[in-house]
Amino acid sequence: MEVLYINSSLLYISHRPLNSTGDEQTVYESCKDMPAIIICYLVLQFINMFLGIPANLMVLWLIHKRKGDSSTSDIYILHLAVLDVLFCLIPPLELANIVFLTTSSTWYVLRFFYGMKDSSPLFLSCICLDRYMAVVHPITFTELKDRQHRAVLALAVWLITLAYASAKCVGNIVNFEKVFTGMILAAFAFMIFCNIVILWALRQSGPGRDEMHPVKKRAFKMVLIILAIIVFNYFPPVALFPFQVYFSPDVFRCYIHYLSFGLMDFSSSIQPLLYLSREKPMCCLNCCQSGATQIQ
Repeated sequence: MEVLYINSSLLYISHRPLNSTGDEQTVYESCKDMPAIIICYLVLQFINMFLGIPANLMVLWLIHKRKGDSSTSDIYILHLAVLDVLFCLIPPLELANIVFLTTSSTWYVLRFFYGMKDSSPLFLSCICLDRYMAVVHPITFTELKDRQHRAVLALAVWLITLAYASAKCVGNIVNFEKVFTGMILAAFAFMIFCNIVILWALRQSGPGRDEMHPVKKRAFKMVLIILAIIVFNYFPPVALFPFQVYFSPDVFRCYIHYLSFGLMDFSSSIQPLLYLSREKPMCCLNCCQSGATQIQ
């Protein structure tokens, strides 16, 4: 069986002839000697589906509801939520392809959605850039606040995402995996830089070394949590993929790749849950205010 390695939530596909006899191995059968990570990956993907879809839909509803009082980053969060909802729809097809099917036709659909998810760090980078400008360059941020450049940037990211996903869908572009490696490394480094600078700026903005305004203190904690999530979700592929040649093909195909992308894909649930946890106090406050108004 000819194996082609690609950088996706499924790294390889079998190139089967059109007159396939059906006796070829499924992905799961090819890793039958080391199935633990694949099983954990599939369980994680279904958790991601049942948790990520409602969480992202709630994010979309909240952003729509508070349209007149939205933050500047909400446009990127909205588009990221749409992308994650689409990605969270694929686990049933993925389960069928990994465990039961030997046909190669359905991999075109999966590779397209994997390509979309591969590009999600671009929207995260836009969010980090927006926060970086707000904290580190507040004057420039204020001057640009009401302009349409965010919508233009979001459109540009979608065009890049669709072009990348379409190219990944083809599945036979030589050295295409290097595009993902370069993209994830650049996005990861950029997000880490922005968040560390934001944390440093917030930490130094207090009147004393150990003092900080309560609002800035909450912002500091939130950015710290975001930084931890970025490291948790995106560090494994960043750390492991450049060293693919040092792993045996079976270990990389059945272990490393599923571990790395399982964590990265789970960001489709963690990101909206983080947003909802941030919005919860505001929602409770609005409910309390509504109740008080009705009592009066």
